[in-house]
Amino acid sequence: MAIHPAGGYKKIFETVEELNEPLPATVTGRIPSFIKGSLLRLGPGLFEVGSEPFYHLFDGQALMHKFDFSNGQVTYFRKFVKTDAYVRAMTEKRVVITEFGTCAYPDPCKNIFSRFFTYFKGVEVTDNCLVNVYPIGEDFYAVTETNFITKVNVETLETLKKVDLCDYVNINGVTAHPHIEKDGTVYNIGNCMGKGASLAYNIVRIPPKQKGNFGMTENYFVFVETPVKIHLLKFLSAWSIRGSNYMDCFESDEEKGTWIHIARKHPGEYIDYKFRTAAMGLFHHINCYEDSGFIVVDLCAWKGFEFVYNYLWLANLRANWDEVKRNAMIAPQPEVRRYVLPLDPYRQGKNLVCLPYTTATATMRADGTIWLEPEVLFSGPRQAFEFPQINYKMNNGKNYTYAYALGLNHFIPDRICKLNVKTKETWVWQEPDSYPSEPLFVQNPDGVDEDDGVLMTIVVSPGAQRPTFCLILNAKDLSEIARAEVDIMSPVTFHGMYKP
Repeated sequence: MAIHPAGGYKKIFETVEELNEPLPATVTGRIPSFIKGSLLRLGPGLFEVGSEPFYHLFDGQALMHKFDFSNGQVTYFRKFVKTDAYVRAMTEKRVVITEFGTCAYPDPCKNIFSRFFTYFKGVEVTDNCLVNVYPIGEDFYAVTETNFITKVNVETLETLKKVDLCDYVNINGVTAHPHIEKDGTVYNIGNCMGKGASLAYNIVRIPPKQKGNFGMTENYFVFVETPVKIHLLKFLSAWSIRGSNYMDCFESDEEKGTWIHIARKHPGEYIDYKFRTAAMGLFHHINCYEDSGFIVVDLCAWKGFEFVYNYLWLANLRANWDEVKRNAMIAPQPEVRRYVLPLDPYRQGKNLVCLPYTTATATMRADGTIWLEPEVLFSGPRQAFEFPQINYKMNNGKNYTYAYALGLNHFIPDRICKLNVKTKETWVWQEPDSYPSEPLFVQNPDGVDEDDGVLMTIVVSPGAQRPTFCLILNAKDLSEIARAEVDIMSPVTFHGMYKP
């Protein structure tokens, strides 16, 4: 296990400037001929405004990064997404819109009456789209997990327009992890006000003419409802009286455990099976597929009911290594898990799962709930297999063998991993004091195997002469094929896409 006593990782949580023009990269190795296009990534790039800091990993203002590949030549470019949150912060030189873990205080120049009326006009929800970028039809959008998405030009990285999804569908927020079918149809899940002021979940379908925090097989959607909830009254009152932010509005129900819901795609209908399992945190599904009357659900779990985001305050991530380790010791522990959901759960019997290749179980209980126990596919103390990726084109919603991920070591990203979900064999790429990001899989067009292709990741090596590089690994064994380095520092990125 790597250790980081020098604390170089602190540098990936520091503000950088955008670029006016692309920087040429120094290439070592040989860029595969089928890599011609752009690697697009999103993450926080501005961690304070004037003298006011942002406090949480998900608060920094959205910075879009791009590596362009053309005939073996590579350039790097980046621009801040000009969201309302960013533009107003720049204009007023203070935090204007409340972010995930940072409260915006009212303008001291405004008196109490104008503040009062602003509140009754409604809550200002952030449009800081720092999580992901994905296509809808011919267009590209930068997103977070609120109702605002931002249309961007992926050539120039210019911000085109803010879109409020509430103008199109009845939802308050959607995930930053949609699923995209072969014809370009986008599916996402959001929440809306249900009957009697209850919260309901909606699946939103955007037809191709106009990728997940939920799972999708060929015929079903899978939604995992964890014990962490947004407390609606806290959420609505948070902005009225006290200096409050999104993080203050989360609650965790220790008793509830985890509920797993399934819905049919065509016709779109909820199936009322009460799948239950122990409390866990979940941010990323790996894949789901159907097999012989079962749905197999593979995901990156965090054990227990406590909210993992409580450990992602910037003060924790910028601490010295011993302190980082101490924080991770008391945090929920990560694990890759496989759950198996029977589609015909009414046969009485001890274990309803009869797939020969898994130890996952499902048991019908007297109260009509179906209790699930997972098979553990990967587990290492404080070693997370996170930001998972698969060969999406070939295997999304289908039986598959390989998953790729960013390895988090006590929450610090320090390696790239590959997992064979059938044999549990693992592969690792790692270099000292180097901090990679989510690896994106790009298939070799001439390849036949599921892992015929490359992984692309942006790595930051703060002590190096050229501290930011795009690394291209052979997806078969994680051996290095090429890297393209630039003489500039970069912060952490979360998600992104390869645009051919």
